[in-house]
Amino acid sequence: MSQSQTSIKLVTPDIVRDTYYDAVIVGAGVAGAIVAKQLSEQGKTVLILEAGTGQALTLEGFQRHVETFYGAVDKNSNSPYPYNPNAPSPTDNKHHYFKEEGPLPLSGSYTRVLGGTTMHWEGKSIRMLPDDFKLRTKYGQGLDWPISYQDLQPYYRQAEYEIGVSGNTEEQANLGVPFIPGYVLPMKELPPSYLDQKVSEGLGDATVDLYGETFSLGLSTFPQSRNSIPNPDYKRPGFKPNELRPHNFVPKGVASVNPVEYGERCQGNGNCVPICPVQAKYDARKTLNTIAFPERVHLLPQAVAFKVEVGENGRVTGIHFKHYQDKDSPNHTDGIAKGSVEKGTLFVLAANPVENAKLMLISGLHSSSGFMGCHLMDHPYLLAWGLMPDVTGTLRGPQVTSGISHFRQGAFRQHQSVFAMSIHNDGWGWSGTDPTKVVGDAVDQNIYGNQLRQELISKISRQLLLDFMCELPAESSNRVTIDDQYKDQLGIPRPVIHFNIPNYTKNAIVFARKLSTTIFKHLGVTDCTKYKYDEPPQDPAYFEYEGQGYWTRGGNHFAGTHVMGTSKFNSVVDQNLRSWDHENLYMVGAGSMPSIGSANTTLTLAALSFKASEQMLKDLNT
Repeated sequence: MSQSQTSIKLVTPDIVRDTYYDAVIVGAGVAGAIVAKQLSEQGKTVLILEAGTGQALTLEGFQRHVETFYGAVDKNSNSPYPYNPNAPSPTDNKHHYFKEEGPLPLSGSYTRVLGGTTMHWEGKSIRMLPDDFKLRTKYGQGLDWPISYQDLQPYYRQAEYEIGVSGNTEEQANLGVPFIPGYVLPMKELPPSYLDQKVSEGLGDATVDLYGETFSLGLSTFPQSRNSIPNPDYKRPGFKPNELRPHNFVPKGVASVNPVEYGERCQGNGNCVPICPVQAKYDARKTLNTIAFPERVHLLPQAVAFKVEVGENGRVTGIHFKHYQDKDSPNHTDGIAKGSVEKGTLFVLAANPVENAKLMLISGLHSSSGFMGCHLMDHPYLLAWGLMPDVTGTLRGPQVTSGISHFRQGAFRQHQSVFAMSIHNDGWGWSGTDPTKVVGDAVDQNIYGNQLRQELISKISRQLLLDFMCELPAESSNRVTIDDQYKDQLGIPRPVIHFNIPNYTKNAIVFARKLSTTIFKHLGVTDCTKYKYDEPPQDPAYFEYEGQGYWTRGGNHFAGTHVMGTSKFNSVVDQNLRSWDHENLYMVGAGSMPSIGSANTTLTLAALSFKASEQMLKDLNT
């Protein structure tokens, strides 16, 4: 396969107009890619409508993204991907894609490019815990799932194979994550960075108390979708005991199945967010480019869905889209991907929680429960940063390798949310104090030459940033709506966000701030965290609680908005992610999750996509 070729077929609106498919999918992110792969491998024809361009399917296109990132002055999470006013992303405050109605901003982003937000995700692939599925029943918060952890466990194994997870199951089992006996992940865990090792040495066997329970501050590594060393003991889902190579796990490449283009083993670059230059990190293009029967999958890029068409019987009959040629021009043609009565076409919304809900609301489809767009969730992150007493090799290694995961469960959950803490190997960048600012501050102080070199070594190589990823339960008041007075370049309504952090989560943030102080004392760290309670910062995410000032950053782990449940009166979709109101419509991805616990959402939404695909195949085969 040459660099200019792709495996699946890029098509034109004319081909879409004249073709009937078994399934029409909106969005070429991880959820849409998994569904397309599963359906096509069972003989089904699939169309994917993608709002972004299709260039990134090739290695050449991926390299252009890397070069764009290198040339960007502002290294934000979407900096490899040029701003596209026809498919805008909530990147920063410059373009204002979200209309924020508060009280607090959602303060996160996603990427409307081919590959979705896996194009800029960090790569952590953590399973949720059994208690996360019964949050309302056990702790009186948020919502329960209509399924259990055990129900999802086989699909977790499928997802871990598909996206290539590296990690240590024994270590995770000791932290409360159940696995079937003898199970190991496809690749071995990434080793702790030097910074991690120094933090671990400093913490030793330290403990803290929380509501009468004692918790260790010991570190563990995080499972990640990042290439390490394939595990020879791994057995892929569905293996047969007499197979010669039951593990047979080979890391996937970005743009083809040729060995020369396999993703390399992680080399410790510090810019996993927004892009891995050696292709070690998983993104959805790896799934798209390893579809076994690519002739069955058509991809129409630069096609922005704007209406779900429904017939009198409640079945979806088509998806209307606007197809543009130039991202900087509003000129476009309207098209429709139609359903076939004979084929019994399925329609799958796989954009992301905000875009899925927005599309349904624009179409006037609010769901019988009235919960379309409601229960919006993300992980608020509290940050704490300081200077280690000695040089610890900051900026070496992938962005995160280790952290503290002992606070992911416990009786304290009656009073506050759970959280997980990570150690950042990329310095203070996320806090707004990146190396560029350190250099600028030194020059402002007339520090030059060898003195400048020593200043940078002291101020950058000793940087430690801790992030505390806090659970936020589903609340109906946190939601996505639309307003016709706020539209994008194509005239499509932008998302209107109503968001706040409940006291249940704020209690965890208060504890996390105290815990960061305790950790810094154990390590001899000079605390440089700036909360500025006396002088509140000009930050829209700033809030005051219990006499103290805080600000958080969004985790980009958007969820909720079309949650699953037990009936059409308490949810939007059923346990297979099929709409209660439209029998041939599925809404996949994290938008269907009723809770997020303290796990990054990608692995779970991937598992749910495998589960939903099973039901889709049953629907298509009846």
